[in-house]
Amino acid sequence: MEQENRNVKQKLLEAFSEAEDDFVSGQKISELLGLSRTAIWKHIEGLRNEGYEVEAVRRMGYRLINKPLSLSKGEIQSGLNTQFIGQSIYYEKSVPSTQKIAHRLAGEGAADGTVVIADEQTEGRGRLARVWYSPIHTGIWMSCILKPKIPISQTPQLTLLAAVAIVQAIEETTGISPSIKWPNDILINGRKAVGILTELQAEADSVHSVIIGTGINVNQSPEDFPAGIQQIATSLKIEKGSEVSRAVLVQAILRNLEQLYTAYLSSGFRPVKLLWESYAISLGKTVIARTLQGTITGKAIGINDEGVLLLETMNGSIEKIYSADIELPEKEK
Repeated sequence: MEQENRNVKQKLLEAFSEAEDDFVSGQKISELLGLSRTAIWKHIEGLRNEGYEVEAVRRMGYRLINKPLSLSKGEIQSGLNTQFIGQSIYYEKSVPSTQKIAHRLAGEGAADGTVVIADEQTEGRGRLARVWYSPIHTGIWMSCILKPKIPISQTPQLTLLAAVAIVQAIEETTGISPSIKWPNDILINGRKAVGILTELQAEADSVHSVIIGTGINVNQSPEDFPAGIQQIATSLKIEKGSEVSRAVLVQAILRNLEQLYTAYLSSGFRPVKLLWESYAISLGKTVIARTLQGTITGKAIGINDEGVLLLETMNGSIEKIYSADIELPEKEK
């Protein structure tokens, strides 16, 4: 029944979208859905309860006036074309951190592919405990629980896999062409739009869960960013020039993530590696890698099969970078 309601909702929203600002007659909706006028009215009321503003005019039909500002579980799952990723969604309007909730749910036995998503994070964070600004109604603040049967040493590959899935989804839904800066940043015109944080639940050499956290700046305007990051951050709205449907983008991300993840489990990292390198902004360029052990400068020549960044230094040696902040010198940007 729940799946049937999702399908009806999807078809209703598609009909309203095709009609743009025009009315859709009750007769047309009845023929499209194969439902009685009474059943249609119940589904319209369901949309209203989720925050959709639907106008009903006698002899004219229905017209969608406004969509809800907030994301909703139903809006995401309506039309979500996946087998397992996102089929279980934990949604809250505001949370401290989706990563914290995902860790708890994973520890309680959440299913593979469970997604935690919020409309706002009050304690969003990135790598090295840095703050990730996550205001309400503007972005995608999401964590996905995966349970791959792989060695711990291979789990960094999933950060790179997630980056490829997100870039592909952004391209498909907006026409924007982002690039990836190793290991977890997605840039548009040199400014950061997406951050990825991958964390583990593991014992000894056994992976229990991999939790992939994603922060995506979707519909912020320049003035929405704090002064300290306005010069380095951007959003899809800024780059596209118009607002982007967060629900549609989430659906595309989860679909691409599932396709890549399934292929990865059956075929290994090599196909993902090639895709990642095709989107990488730093390959062939001189970069500065700031590690805990010191600073290394060299030409980024690729990543190896473990997802480790390879730098060729001035003396011709190859340095393996497992964890670092990567900086592009001004002349390379």
